[in-house]
Amino acid sequence: MVNSADAERKNSVRWTGTLLYPALLVALFLGIQLLEQVLGMPEQHRATFAAIPALLALLISLPWRVHRTWGTSQTWQALGIKGKPRDSLGALINGLIKAVLLLGLALIGLTLAQGLNWQPRLSSELLLNGLALGLGVGFAEELLFRGWLLGELSLLIGKQRALWLQAGLFSLVHLHFRLPLLPLIGLLGGLLMLGLALGLQRRSDGGLLWGAIGLHGGLVGGWFLLTQGLVEVHASAPEWLTGPATNPIGGLLGWLGLALLIWFRRRWW
Repeated sequence: MVNSADAERKNSVRWTGTLLYPALLVALFLGIQLLEQVLGMPEQHRATFAAIPALLALLISLPWRVHRTWGTSQTWQALGIKGKPRDSLGALINGLIKAVLLLGLALIGLTLAQGLNWQPRLSSELLLNGLALGLGVGFAEELLFRGWLLGELSLLIGKQRALWLQAGLFSLVHLHFRLPLLPLIGLLGGLLMLGLALGLQRRSDGGLLWGAIGLHGGLVGGWFLLTQGLVEVHASAPEWLTGPATNPIGGLLGWLGLALLIWFRRRWW
């Protein structure tokens, strides 16, 4: 029998609202950047400053939407943010460890292929930038994709199809369509696998989002610190290995690491 509470929540979720909600957030983000352009702000700073009010809008509006459409007052728990401190910290560390292992695999592969030079130039400012980038991107995107979107799609189409659909949407949002066909396919496949791995990470953590935040943020912030403060990837290194624009997610090394991660998470399919 279908649980009456689950049936009521499914009835309150509509595709129109599911599509409109993130569209409004994106419109806010882009609109602020347009305003910054009119005011003469340098292009390299626009996205960073526009992200702050967009994130605040997400944090303010998301609990209201989840309460209204999912029919729960425990909004942050339903989104995977609120849990026992020990469990949340353990999940976060677990995700960070996986990110370090994936980045380590990329470094080993590039070193063996003679595709990089070690040029340590770390600074406290660079470390802070990497930490802020990892935490900001990891928290915001996981809250939106694996917290809200995965939960909402699960109510609409079921948990299994929701896992694939959220990964597909995640990959399309991050895709650079100006790339040539083969690099485009490589990046699309890597992003799809990353979306699946992050969704499975949340499942393996019993619904907590912190493991996915650690994994996602660790990859973003860690790769930033590596390429900006420790290594230089050769321009002559093969793109099929390094990924397009030296994004390892879209190369053979990224595919291999993510495939292994998904395989080790197969019990949570």
